[in-house]
Amino acid sequence: MHWDHVDICEAVHAGLLKCAQEIDAEQAVYGIDALDELGLHPLIQQPLRDAGFGVWPEQAYPSDRIGRKRRSEGKRCDIVLTPDERELVDPEAEATLFEPPDTVALESAYWLEIKTVSQYTTDGPFPHYSKELLSPVREDLRKLAQDPLIYHSGLMLVLFTEDPRVAQHDLELWEMRCLQKGYPIAPPVRRDFAITERMGNALCTVALFPVRRL
Repeated sequence: MHWDHVDICEAVHAGLLKCAQEIDAEQAVYGIDALDELGLHPLIQQPLRDAGFGVWPEQAYPSDRIGRKRRSEGKRCDIVLTPDERELVDPEAEATLFEPPDTVALESAYWLEIKTVSQYTTDGPFPHYSKELLSPVREDLRKLAQDPLIYHSGLMLVLFTEDPRVAQHDLELWEMRCLQKGYPIAPPVRRDFAITERMGNALCTVALFPVRRL
């Protein structure tokens, strides 16, 4: 299975841009940068569906599915993608009459974690912006890199900043910190667009960092 990180990043970029333009047309008080991380998830999921991906939110990591008593147990990945809108395999239904045909195996799917940070919020400059951005997301990267059934994965950062200079500097710093700590990330695919400045942010940046297997 081949996954193109560019296709994934560009789909999210196009979807968020469309949402921002629709909000502008409505002359809303706040833009997409006022949404928290969970509020942005549906805006990220829908353009991926529109691009033809199967989108499966909040899926338990493969290694956390082994031996669990309940489906709600274990750490969950923000989004799992499958090609051509195909269903993701349910290991508990394998080899039974209930597993739909042409499902996608866990090791063939694309596992995507998402982190969003805004330089400014509705209350003004976000005092914990640097801390939130530079948090290493250690657990997410470890899970993606070390799970034996994950072969394709990435970490997507969605940043809202005042200008391209800040976004470029902060993304480079984030990547450097991760590499210094030995986290297995590859150079990102990055797309950005201007947003109407309502509370200090004037740029949205989508950066997808591929995660290498350990």
